[in-house]
Amino acid sequence: MTELAGGLVQSVDWLAVAPPTILAVVALAVLVADLFTDEARKPLLGWAAVGGLVLAGLALLPLLNGDRSTFCLTTGAHNCSYVADHFTLAIQLLVIGGALLTALLSLHNQDRLPPGEFWFLLLSSAAGAALLPASRDLATLVVALEVVSLPSFALVGLRRGDRLSSEAALKFFLSSVTATAVMLLGVSFVYAATGTLHLTAVADGLSHAPAQLATLARTGAVLTLVGFAFKLAVAPFHFWVPDTYAGAPLPVAAYLSVVGKAAGFSGLILVTVIGFRPYGDVWGPALAVLAALTMSVGNVAALRQRPEQARSAVRLLAWSSIGQAGYLLVPLAAAGYVSDQGHQIGATVSYALMYAVVNLGAFGVAALVLRSHALNRIADYRALYARRPLAALALAFFLLCLAGLPPGIIGLFAKVVVFSSAVDAGLGWLAVIMAVNVVIALYYYLRWTALLFARPEPAAGEAAPVVRAPASLTAAIAAAAVVGVALSGAPQLVLRFASGSLF
Repeated sequence: MTELAGGLVQSVDWLAVAPPTILAVVALAVLVADLFTDEARKPLLGWAAVGGLVLAGLALLPLLNGDRSTFCLTTGAHNCSYVADHFTLAIQLLVIGGALLTALLSLHNQDRLPPGEFWFLLLSSAAGAALLPASRDLATLVVALEVVSLPSFALVGLRRGDRLSSEAALKFFLSSVTATAVMLLGVSFVYAATGTLHLTAVADGLSHAPAQLATLARTGAVLTLVGFAFKLAVAPFHFWVPDTYAGAPLPVAAYLSVVGKAAGFSGLILVTVIGFRPYGDVWGPALAVLAALTMSVGNVAALRQRPEQARSAVRLLAWSSIGQAGYLLVPLAAAGYVSDQGHQIGATVSYALMYAVVNLGAFGVAALVLRSHALNRIADYRALYARRPLAALALAFFLLCLAGLPPGIIGLFAKVVVFSSAVDAGLGWLAVIMAVNVVIALYYYLRWTALLFARPEPAAGEAAPVVRAPASLTAAIAAAAVVGVALSGAPQLVLRFASGSLF
């Protein structure tokens, strides 16, 4: 960053802000191009969006050389609003990669969504998700979180004339608005107590807050964390997730389960580990309790899904994502109990990277099955191996990764890392609850996996035709499978990448 005119005017480090900026510019370009594109050429908008995501991913490469920052204070204190450090790059890689796989799932517009609006909203939300891990002040962080959320409401309800989709969007909207209101109230209390919004300065302010402002500061911290709990669908604030995922277009549900969750967790990590560091004795136990409750609620509810119920496959994945959010909270809770928090944050990020790959792959196979079975029930996957052997093998691998069983070594490795982080922090009771939940999850993951290779039932009528899969959908599933297999061969690379010089 260069300072001019006596330190009052700064030049923007455009290389540091390139990934979210590229996504935002391409989003606007796609929206404008939609006005001048005839119906026959509308598919080109999707490929333009894919190209923008690839370009944003390539923009991460120059940032590997070292940390960069911009939009900094000129008062002497090195407080910056945007920091492109290793943590930022790890989350931006996850966000851009997840959005790219979502775009590949969406290229063949089976739901007949308006293409211009869809690609604009998807890229806008991805731009907010890429901005969020780089945010180092509470104002930028809240704005980035809303840039992720606001387009997501519209994406969920974009399927016109669908009552289920409209209801899902309304539930999502109301829960998110509530979360934002609570979070903004908390942020205002923290600002009143510390006089700053920059996270590093907030930590110093909380450490030296006057006694008469201590209650205000603690209340603000609690309200801010409650707002994040709503955004992340942490129990008991999870009620909107199953209906939202079931009512949304399938690629949008996949996007919310991975990119939306990654963005929210990155914001929670920044707020707790940097901003609210002096209150580790408060948020550490609170997150531990929420982790135990979230994984238990998610896995037990997933266990109760009936295979014959309409949209039961997506609902199971929705409840599974809630359970996985509980696992993601475990190392973050452990960070409140230790002084060196790099390993715990690395465990959360590495688990998120693993989860993103295999969960998007599972949604990809679900999108493939949806083309011939409109209800997308778990029962529709019976004997999938007889109809689509490669898709069945891929889904079996993804489910085993989520369960933490071989050959899904990356899933097993991630769970061991999370489990060890709880044990190292002295949270033995949380490790026991996690172990019990892993066993519960084994049942419904293995039940679905076994169904893929079961014998076909005697045909009561004509069997559903096997519809040819679009090349983009096949590429998305294949990419997720290849990355999952590669990481299973060298799982330690994920932890090394995620833990390297965080913050």
